Amino acid sequence: MNTLSVRQAVLSDLNALIPLFDRYRQFYGKASDPAAARSFLSDRFNHGESTLFIAEKDTVAMGFAQLYPCFSSVSLARTFILNDLFVDVRYRRQGIAKLLIEAATEYAASLGAIRMTLSTAIANTEAQALYQAAGWQREAQFCAYYLTIPTN
Repeated sequence: MNTLSVRQAVLSDLNALIPLFDRYRQFYGKASDPAAARSFLSDRFNHGESTLFIAEKDTVAMGFAQLYPCFSSVSLARTFILNDLFVDVRYRRQGIAKLLIEAATEYAASLGAIRMTLSTAIANTEAQALYQAAGWQREAQFCAYYLTIPTN
């Protein structure tokens, strides 16, 4: 059967996710490091710290999305951060990213989440167009800041 499917990933999908996750990091300027990718994803699975979705056709992994749980103190409700979304360059423009976003949204809704947030590089206009077409709204009320914590 030659059908594209998107489903929640499980630990046995780790080997299929590693090359995708490694290429995702390379897209954002990081050096290839499959061992670190394995360790990072394995930790997320083993500690229940994120939820991953995988897009595949037959046994070929084509893309993934990763959600991190969060909460809104003001709204007293669950939210999620769609931290990672990636489709291998060979499989883009086939609606896979849209399907991954839909799977993540359905999952968040099933847990009663009121919102999902994401961020992407300012120069990543292709992704921005996808998000806007999917109904995401650009943040206009708040400024986002970050603090890099030094490591010794």
